[in-house]
Amino acid sequence: MSTLKRFFQDTIIYGFATVLPRLMNFILVPLHVTALSTVGYSVNTTFYVWAAFFNVILTYGMETAFFRYFSQSDKKSLVFSTAFISLTLTTVIFFLTVFLFKDHLIDLVDLNPDYFNMLLGILALDTLVVVPFAYLRVSNRPLKFAAVKIFNIVLVVLVNIYFLWLIPKHPSLIPDFVLNNYSETDKVQYIFLANLLASGATFLILLPYFFRTSIAFSTKIFKQMWKYGWPVMVAGIAFVINEMLDKILLKEMVSDEIMGAYAACYKLAIFMTIFVQAFRLGAEPFFFNQADKENAKQTYANILNYFVILGSLIFIVMVVYLDFFKILIVPNPDYWVTISIVPVVLLANLFLGIYHNLSVWYKLTDRTKLGMYISIIGAIITIVLNLWLIPVIGFMASAYTTLAAYGTMMLVSYYFGRKFYPVPYNIKNLFLYLLISIGFAAVSFKFFRENYFVGTAFVALFLLIVFINERKDFKKIINH
Repeated sequence: MSTLKRFFQDTIIYGFATVLPRLMNFILVPLHVTALSTVGYSVNTTFYVWAAFFNVILTYGMETAFFRYFSQSDKKSLVFSTAFISLTLTTVIFFLTVFLFKDHLIDLVDLNPDYFNMLLGILALDTLVVVPFAYLRVSNRPLKFAAVKIFNIVLVVLVNIYFLWLIPKHPSLIPDFVLNNYSETDKVQYIFLANLLASGATFLILLPYFFRTSIAFSTKIFKQMWKYGWPVMVAGIAFVINEMLDKILLKEMVSDEIMGAYAACYKLAIFMTIFVQAFRLGAEPFFFNQADKENAKQTYANILNYFVILGSLIFIVMVVYLDFFKILIVPNPDYWVTISIVPVVLLANLFLGIYHNLSVWYKLTDRTKLGMYISIIGAIITIVLNLWLIPVIGFMASAYTTLAAYGTMMLVSYYFGRKFYPVPYNIKNLFLYLLISIGFAAVSFKFFRENYFVGTAFVALFLLIVFINERKDFKKIINH
């Protein structure tokens, strides 16, 4: 149980580094939906859709490959420098190519030239710090990792508040040269500027890590990492399709207003997203480091069990108190037209988290191509169902499609995991917790909306069931 404790400790720290930035969305999302129209929020969403897509291309699976080979290699410095040099060179090549075809790409991404230039700057800076951040994680330095991440988001928040709240509300406090150049009609640019400044500051903080190792490049190591990483890249592209394509299609097939509202209400899945991301940050290096341990498989099974318990609890709580959270996070009623997507999106993200947990089998057995194929299956489902159902049922099609894609990926991954790397998951328990949480959430949302007395009773009953079922294991964890 001490191993589990270490995992939970690291995950809590990584989670804090993830939770605090995402919790800042309590400030940023209300600020953005108040400052921007639904059309303006659609532009903001489009920017970050393309940022996510190009980020996957630029990192081409190198982060996961770095974890894989750094943890095994006796030449860790060489692995670090090879990964860093390769990412730096490919980033330079990418940007030289982009500038040659800049006009065509601007039309493709549907952003004005100034936004596009800021997008390129953010992508370059974020790509260059991928390896230093990965090094902090794999070398068990979660506090340093958390400190840099938190600094980044604090800077983002402060710049957003300055341009979107302080200047419009208190212009008397602002210098004249700022006011003379401030745009009331193009406020979305300041969101992008905040990210650019934060990315630049983060790059400067991590710059010393670039000089802590000898500059050496191993072609052999690069080939191994590329072979391992490119399927991860393809899977990442498929993931971006699963996560982002719905917003682009809603923009094209319905309207900018609906896409902006959908994207904002999607943010109400924030706590589930935080939980899944925190788990991934703590779990990926942990899985590799534990792979050679005698009880590794049982450890993985225990982790999934607790993940499902916590994820199911978050799901119920968010659905029960949804109307409270919507006022807190998305206070502009113009956006609430798409609020019905939230329970579906929450469950979809829980399935995604389970999929990430199950993915240990293809990462540890070097079958990343199979992981890629599973992600491609999800992407195909996303494309086909969105194109088919959006004209029929509108924005709800995108929510149901996300659930179908992630649910399918979860089930397919479990099937192949049993074949290539069988882990003794307690399927009976997992199914029980999922079924109970889905049932309670559905009844609460359908029949007892805003009845917090009944909803709270559902939450308490779920916790009681978990305690009765898990009390022996809880005692073991506490006693060890």
